[in-house]
Amino acid sequence: MQLNNRYGNLASHVYNLDKHIGKSFGDVEFYRERLRDSTGPILEPAVGNGRVLIPLLDAGLQVVGFDASQEMLDHCTRECAARSLSPHVTRQTFEDFAYDECFEAVIIPAGSFQLITDHSVAMAALKRIFDHLLPNGRVILDVDPIGSVLSGASGIRRWTTQDGDLLTLTAQLAETDFVAQTTVSHLRYDRWRAGQLAASELEFFSLRWWGVEELGLALRATGFVDVTVSGNYQHGKAPENDDRSITFEARRPA
Repeated sequence: MQLNNRYGNLASHVYNLDKHIGKSFGDVEFYRERLRDSTGPILEPAVGNGRVLIPLLDAGLQVVGFDASQEMLDHCTRECAARSLSPHVTRQTFEDFAYDECFEAVIIPAGSFQLITDHSVAMAALKRIFDHLLPNGRVILDVDPIGSVLSGASGIRRWTTQDGDLLTLTAQLAETDFVAQTTVSHLRYDRWRAGQLAASELEFFSLRWWGVEELGLALRATGFVDVTVSGNYQHGKAPENDDRSITFEARRPA
């Protein structure tokens, strides 16, 4: 089966094993701190398995989310149910998500905004986020530095499931478009049972990289103000070349 940025059955299983609830790259603590005074609803697009959502719910925040992958949402709802949590999570996309309510904050951790590879679609998503924010509401989103996107993630990784199956991921950077600012990696997910190949998925994983000034200008062009850029989840610290993540925070005017 071939997928594109889809996170199918095997991909979502690997994601849930590799980025399990309780694992943080510094982002869980950062978002919890930035949102600690929030009293209104918060939206997390591309919520995935709930790795960030669940700790925020545990901190008493009102968080809802959506994801394009039903398989990822299934992991999220199971993880939430195991903790007696029942947040409102739905299957939607960046292109068409819609809510009747507006939010105090919209958060996009883990570089998920870069899954939108078309610039015009990304700009429309920023506008949709802006329109779903309350006055003075904030957007907080991460992007990976350009260098890490261009280097890709090649090689083979492996995990063992609870039932003893072996899951492997073979990754290879396949294409780089310097004009569109995108990369495409070929990801092959395999499930092995008793030494035999039981299932496979091939995913074309596409990302768009953003320059720091470019994304800041995009946020301002959308209508956001008070744009702050931080490196390595240290709020207000200007990004440096060896930072592993870059976070943007901006506000919808009152």
